[in-house]
Amino acid sequence: MLALFTSTYTGRVDKKGRVSVPPPFRALVQSQGFNGIFVYPSLDFPAIDGSGAQYFERLAEAVDDLPPFSEEREAFTTAIFGSSHQLALDGEGRVTLPEGLLAHAGITGELVFVGLGQQFRIWEPGAFAEMNAKAAQITRDNRARLAWPGRALAKPPRGDGGAH
Repeated sequence: MLALFTSTYTGRVDKKGRVSVPPPFRALVQSQGFNGIFVYPSLDFPAIDGSGAQYFERLAEAVDDLPPFSEEREAFTTAIFGSSHQLALDGEGRVTLPEGLLAHAGITGELVFVGLGQQFRIWEPGAFAEMNAKAAQITRDNRARLAWPGRALAKPPRGDGGAH
């Protein structure tokens, strides 16, 4: 069974930039053979994307599948791996988030860890509240489109009354 990052946890960044990784997240990354997390600036949001070793390795494999020396491969390697950090957990389950990542996410004190399944995201609480409200509305509007084993995927209405 695939273990997943789930739930939402609020924490604080101390004066040294250290943050306590939520215990369930720590247990998951440790079960993957690395006592730490991988983090990088989110490509889509003012937030920090993070994962354990397994997801990060899968991401590397996906990038490796792009043609060597292609513009896309160069962009992915630079944007993700060039700005990522491998952070080891200290004895108290904390990591030190780099200043550049904290600035990218607008985090100065409180922060929110949000489980996203195979990865997680770290947000400034106000930015997360705004995103969470949007995500809830998008989910309500599109829940019938979610494919589920044993259930046909709902098709959006055609708009022509079904006439051909």
